[in-house]
Amino acid sequence: MLELHDAPLAPLTTFRLGGPATRLVTATTDAEVVAAVREADADGTPLLVIGGGSNLVIGDKGFAGTALRIATSGFDLVGTTLELAAGEVWTDAVARTVEAGLAGVECLAGIPGSAGATPIQNVGAYGQEVSATITEVIAYDRRAGETVTLSNEECAFSYRHSRFKADPERYVVLRVRFALEDADGLSAPVKYAETARALGVEPGDRVPLTQARETVLELRAGKGMVLDAEDHDTWSAGSFFTNPILTDADFAVFHARVKERLGEDAVPPAFPAGEGRTKTSAAWLIDKAGFTKGYGSGPTRISGKHTLALTNRGEATTEDLLALAREVVAGVREAFGVTLVNEPVMVGVGL
Repeated sequence: MLELHDAPLAPLTTFRLGGPATRLVTATTDAEVVAAVREADADGTPLLVIGGGSNLVIGDKGFAGTALRIATSGFDLVGTTLELAAGEVWTDAVARTVEAGLAGVECLAGIPGSAGATPIQNVGAYGQEVSATITEVIAYDRRAGETVTLSNEECAFSYRHSRFKADPERYVVLRVRFALEDADGLSAPVKYAETARALGVEPGDRVPLTQARETVLELRAGKGMVLDAEDHDTWSAGSFFTNPILTDADFAVFHARVKERLGEDAVPPAFPAGEGRTKTSAAWLIDKAGFTKGYGSGPTRISGKHTLALTNRGEATTEDLLALAREVVAGVREAFGVTLVNEPVMVGVGL
């Protein structure tokens, strides 16, 4: 294992923000990952696990403990069954499944980060979520001190959530297994209206896998959601806030606030989210509360391409980012009575 001390963490995150770690260990095998975790637990040393760094907000003071960067590799495809090592680059893995003619994750193209992070967040976009194709997650259980295999059901997936996110100190993901579909080179049925429009098809239709992937990449790039070192709109964690899910009663109150603020004809986005629950759009809320694309004049701003992304314009600190995030949260709450929740994991800081 590679070991560094007083190591900068900002270069390991897509925000390019955050102070140093007391110690940074890079593990390239599952055995090294487990050994590093066991060592930290035995010593009582705080542990921060880093994959692709696309979902992390690290405080300016850094991390007083061991940061473990998982850089394992492994893409094992047998028939329609795929096993990925946690350190595999997710967007590269998606490209390889498309090349193999297998459907199930093609609309998750372009999402930055590592494969091991996908079950933690239940990564999803454009009508697909990894929970629909994950069959098992192999993880090190820090509480039991052993490697375990969790079924899809045991992962307790829900919208941008999982058992791993609910108990972040317990599991370290090592490998993820997926069941993909051989649809003769076609995608899974297209579910997302925006994707269907861009493809010129109806929801439920299938299209060639390559076409689906390329269309999603174009849509994401248009919103600054594909990493580009030259484009500060991509110096972000993607969507900074999750889409709020409201009870029927809360949605009725929210709907009334919308009409009061925007007029009787105003209709907020609404999507079924289970019995008695409705999901609305965080991007819509932010925009209608007055935080439009490009909002801000300092070192952090809302992306010029997408209102859900908060961005580092190059000279920002984490505190600059949090100040903007808090301003947005307060503004949306005041306008519509809805409290936005951050999607990225906060390390040493909070809203």
